[in-house]
Amino acid sequence: MTDPHSSTENPDPTAEAPVPLVPTTASASAHGTTAPEAPWLVVIDPQVIFADPSSDWASAEFESAWSVIERIAPQFGDRVIVTRWLPTAPRSTAAGRATSWGPYFAAWPFADRPADDRIFDLVQSAAGLSGRPTVDEPTFGKWGAQLRALTGDAPHLVLAGVSTDCCVIATALAAADAGAHVTVFSDACAGSTRADGAAALRVMDLFDPQIRVTASPAIT
Repeated sequence: MTDPHSSTENPDPTAEAPVPLVPTTASASAHGTTAPEAPWLVVIDPQVIFADPSSDWASAEFESAWSVIERIAPQFGDRVIVTRWLPTAPRSTAAGRATSWGPYFAAWPFADRPADDRIFDLVQSAAGLSGRPTVDEPTFGKWGAQLRALTGDAPHLVLAGVSTDCCVIATALAAADAGAHVTVFSDACAGSTRADGAAALRVMDLFDPQIRVTASPAIT
């Protein structure tokens, strides 16, 4: 991992050469281990709340990122997982202590709706992206028991989706901490704003080689 206190910075991680869709074995062999299995594409939260221009959380980059996701998804076969964020996090603990979700939803009351509200539905074009049920979580980060049950330990995850500076980065950091091999396709991610999305990509790039930030590969 790059020292976050170092003055050396990669100003544009999206400019790196694209990585292949399948992991290489060179690094694993050098350490006497086996390479991770074929990668999983994890499409994070392609929901109406982030795509509809009338939503307070709409991303202006959604359509651009989605065109990349639709292009690359077939290359992953049945190893595509789609997630959703739902506003079901507890506002207090069993002991009655307030969690930080109470103030969060007070700041964003438009998102404090029943979980079955249509705003949390997948966008129409995402409905057939995966044959698997969606992984629904009340947390921004999607790495947890549900995702691990599908991918196993130390998987190779290719992350795409929305938003780069919230759910994508939260997923990437938690997965890398748990030992996953994480690739983030920068052009397949949509930030809440262009500036905030770019900032999140730069932060994730600090965690190379656990997290690799790169443009999606050209597919012919």
